[in-house]
Amino acid sequence: MNIRIGHGFDVHRFGPGNAVVVGGVRIDHDAGIVAHSDGDVAVHALCDALLGAAALGDIGKHFPDSDPAYTDAASTKFLAHVRALLDERGYRVANVDITVIAEAPRLAPHIAAMRANIADALAVRPSAVSVKATTTEGLGLVGRREGLAAHAVAVIERSD
Repeated sequence: MNIRIGHGFDVHRFGPGNAVVVGGVRIDHDAGIVAHSDGDVAVHALCDALLGAAALGDIGKHFPDSDPAYTDAASTKFLAHVRALLDERGYRVANVDITVIAEAPRLAPHIAAMRANIADALAVRPSAVSVKATTTEGLGLVGRREGLAAHAVAVIERSD
């Protein structure tokens, strides 16, 4: 087996609105996200981790914010496209691990739905998808409630 590991990171600031999308789940909140697409930090970080593992560049290369086709796009569609790129090259997703960093909104009640959405987009079992949430205990841009961030690690494999 040829095993590869990738890491991704994303951050988006809060702006006007009444909900955020994290892991493909719409969550009511007192703000929205400033982004070209739906601003899903978890899925954006994961796309970068998967693309990085396969040495295929980053999310901006594949889904540029200058392209109006991606305006308000669901990031889970990006993830499905990334999976298709991996499939074309003979890779399959072994497992992914995402940590979302947010003071608010509360994410724990939505973790199972996030895992299911991500697993569906990647065509893997939910047991191959880990999603966790943490805070920065009031420190930094997340602690000041200016936005959300996420880190992701992905393991892909190819039979040679």
